[in-house]
Amino acid sequence: MAVLKWKHHVLIQSLLARGSLTEREFHTIFTGITGHNPGTHQEKLNDYLLKINRELSYVQLDLRACRDQYDGRVYYGVVNNVSDEQSKLGTKYSVPQIAFFKAIVETIAQDIKAQGSISNIDALNIKLENQVLNSLGSQSQDGSLSIPDVFRNFTMSQKEKSLDQFVQDKWLCFTEDDNIGVGVRSILNLRNWFHNAEVPSCEVCNEVGLKAILCPNEGCTVRIHQYCLKKRFSQRGVIVCPSCDTQWQYQPPKAEPIELEDEATGPMQSQPPSRSTQSQPSLRSRRKRQRLSQNDDAETAGCSSQASLPNSDVRRVTRSSARLR
Repeated sequence: MAVLKWKHHVLIQSLLARGSLTEREFHTIFTGITGHNPGTHQEKLNDYLLKINRELSYVQLDLRACRDQYDGRVYYGVVNNVSDEQSKLGTKYSVPQIAFFKAIVETIAQDIKAQGSISNIDALNIKLENQVLNSLGSQSQDGSLSIPDVFRNFTMSQKEKSLDQFVQDKWLCFTEDDNIGVGVRSILNLRNWFHNAEVPSCEVCNEVGLKAILCPNEGCTVRIHQYCLKKRFSQRGVIVCPSCDTQWQYQPPKAEPIELEDEATGPMQSQPPSRSTQSQPSLRSRRKRQRLSQNDDAETAGCSSQASLPNSDVRRVTRSSARLR
């Protein structure tokens, strides 16, 4: 049995304390404690990970890596290998919160368009009663369906606070368009659940394809992560579906915070902050910002329609807009 040294313990403790680390953060810590750069000493890193996982297996834990579904960054984390997926949340969250979280992940995973997210309104409107009936199928003595009060009394305010907590703990995330997505901790921990639920995987990397681009052929089920598609396109120039031979027309976005391959570990200051490490506004703040944005758009349209009005009317509209701001 391998014996772990203090350097191995520092790596484990870093992940346990933070929940997950980007590849660059993890490599920086590894370089600091071992003096070896993973970019040039990959075999040294692999040896450390192998020894750590041998020891962690005795307590049903595993140190693994995954890619963020939305920006392609690699993350490391220590995960629980217990078959009961809900046990990963049971020590901290209440039973209604677990049901709420599971309903959100299931909704995202079952999306046939592979958009990888749902709107915060749709998330808040999820009925826990349906989730309980589908999972438990509980019935009362007279044969009617029985819903525990703890689920019926789970308020909208409690849902908002739960969403903020899930995002803070990296089980969920806010996407760039302010929707609710699956966080890196879920990608790390729920790998077996996604597999058992038969969620389609990416054709390139074989990982779960929650946020992916679908084959243009509607009759084909192939899906590929955008970061995998970008890498494949850069290598081949033309992409042909491996299943139906349909040619893919790929146009990369103008701005894409994607790390396809990390270079040798460098100063962390030069790396743009990842989405999961940035300070995330609360769900209430995001909804308020969306309403203000909609009001601004309405005011802009109103001002445009007033272009032919007398100057006094235009000034009145402008002052009114200023007061709203």
